[in-house]
Amino acid sequence: MSSNKGLLHNTWHLGMKEFHSLLGDWTMLFLIVFMFTISVYADARAKPESLHRASIAVADEDRSQLSARIIDALRPPQFITPQHVELADIDKSMDAGLHTFVLNIPPNFQRDVLAGRSPAVQLNVDATRQSQAQTGTGYIQNIVNDEIRAFMQRYRAAPAQPVNLVTRAMFNPNLNQSWFAAVTAIINNITMLGILLTGAALIREREHGTIEHLLVMPVTPLEIMLSKVWSMGVVVLLASTFSLQFVVKGALGVVVPGSILLFAMATLLYLFAAASIGIYMGTLARNMPQFGLMTILVLLPLQILSGALTPRESMPEVVRWLMSLAPTTHFVSLGQGVLFRGAGIEVVWPEFLMVALIGAAFFGLALQRLRSTIGNM
Repeated sequence: MSSNKGLLHNTWHLGMKEFHSLLGDWTMLFLIVFMFTISVYADARAKPESLHRASIAVADEDRSQLSARIIDALRPPQFITPQHVELADIDKSMDAGLHTFVLNIPPNFQRDVLAGRSPAVQLNVDATRQSQAQTGTGYIQNIVNDEIRAFMQRYRAAPAQPVNLVTRAMFNPNLNQSWFAAVTAIINNITMLGILLTGAALIREREHGTIEHLLVMPVTPLEIMLSKVWSMGVVVLLASTFSLQFVVKGALGVVVPGSILLFAMATLLYLFAAASIGIYMGTLARNMPQFGLMTILVLLPLQILSGALTPRESMPEVVRWLMSLAPTTHFVSLGQGVLFRGAGIEVVWPEFLMVALIGAAFFGLALQRLRSTIGNM
């Protein structure tokens, strides 16, 4: 009983020491605030939810009622008001980067459409503007087809559709990209700071020489490690909960149907695993620059291959198997299930269990490495 009381006492006070050290590190404090406020908001707003104010020009060689209807349909906010250009000036305007799209409507276009000849309409796209080029091509194609269909219905009866497809978008009815991007940013930032803060705390002890002070005190490597895990975990948990409540739900207006408390419990459990990885890396690195380079090599696959950015079903089987051994994969699945779909503990308990087991394994490896590192000092 007395040993357990001493363990809790030493872990508590060592953790409070970590809080004081963090409060004196203005760079790290700025990073935490930035990652869970400005960074989350910027990630959600970096890519527009749909095409917005794309530059387009039209070379109308037909000058007919149908071509006028098509030009009039290319309107804000998806497009800037179309500019009229001559056929000979298309290449010049594209080379100068004046327009992302240039639509060329050929002569006798309306007459050929009414005659059923299926005339070709040329769309020139500046593919260097990749995001607008890919999305805008589909927009323009749908607009042209819709206007032709509406125009033809004045002259011919519309054929009956054999099947009426009704689409229902679950969990994100308006298909807002910012909803997904904001929650994904929080999950990725939890991973990054969970690893970075604990590893940096251990490196800071070594660079400042305070690790030697700890060695002459009646504390064990387990107490040192637990103090860093719980203190830095609490910091990231509070910051992520604040970001989810006030940045995602407040500033961005994202609807989160799931339980914030359940996600906080999952985050606390995941931070146990992430902090253990950070301490293990901190024992391998000799200084902060080396730890920073190592962090890049670890974070990139954890974030890219975890399913947060790309569905795991589209990955090779070997990659999926390897990433199933990483706690990030299960935390991403858990977080998306809770926050996006409103899943309860009866649905996500396997992910809870996997995060706990993988976290315990990493904690054991980090503790063994920390003991051997301290023993060699």
